[in-house]
Amino acid sequence: MADITAAMVKQLRESTGVGMMDAKKALVANDGNMDSAVDWLRTQGLSKAAKKSGRTAAEGLVCVATEGNIGAVVEINSETDFVSRNEDFQNFVRNVGAVAKSVDSLDALAAADLDSKSVSDTLTSMITTIGEHMTLRRMTRLNVSEGQVVGYVHGALADGLGKIGVLVALESSASADVLQALGKQIAMHVAAANPQFLDKDDVDAATLERERTVLKEQAIASGKPAEIAEKMVDGRIRKFYQEICLTEQAFIMDTDKTVSEAIEAAAKDAGTPIKLTAFARVQLGEGIDKKEEDFVAEVAAVASA
Repeated sequence: MADITAAMVKQLRESTGVGMMDAKKALVANDGNMDSAVDWLRTQGLSKAAKKSGRTAAEGLVCVATEGNIGAVVEINSETDFVSRNEDFQNFVRNVGAVAKSVDSLDALAAADLDSKSVSDTLTSMITTIGEHMTLRRMTRLNVSEGQVVGYVHGALADGLGKIGVLVALESSASADVLQALGKQIAMHVAAANPQFLDKDDVDAATLERERTVLKEQAIASGKPAEIAEKMVDGRIRKFYQEICLTEQAFIMDTDKTVSEAIEAAAKDAGTPIKLTAFARVQLGEGIDKKEEDFVAEVAAVASA
């Protein structure tokens, strides 16, 4: 019997799209012969998943799972919105979200155990069963040493599942009820305002320099002297921070306060410091290029052929 190496399993997985265990089984059953293993997978119906791997998966669900001071948000994509309403798919996504609370990366999540199979292999089985291409796209895990990680799902389709998922990490000795209430308000703000950074210190130098250059060129182009342009840039940078930094934004629950000021007010009422240490926002399909189907043009092309 031929030795089945990790490289062979990897090659078969990449060429067929099946899960790791299925690839290994195919190679073992066919004494390491790659072509025979591919045919074996086809006879088992497992290569259906591979045939679907080229399709765009931009629908699906975002799952938010929290437990005290730990939380995770996961995005799993499908081809159609119809699948997001499938109970089996919803249960799968919710279970993956629960597993994500205990891992630190997407690769670790894919390899993690889920009912005696890896998450990746279970996803492959879902693809075969439901008949659509699906992807485990991204995950973020947040935790604090003391406090609460609060989750929020905007437009929830089911418990913990929807199109936009948010996590907010609050470090404090304040009661869970206080932190949950404040955290939910901040999470709702994040869902609506979509900040890019936590605070001013979180803005990377390249982003800041690029904005400064654009603002300065705009000021000079308007006819302002260089020294006046510099002062104008400083003022506009403050506005830039207010647009992109969570703590600098006007709080949607009370626009007379910034988010930072709202946290300070809550801390004063609670009688103990509250620190916003991190946030995560995941919007379904964000950044995926969706193929737009022009069915009118398609029918016209067929009719004229």
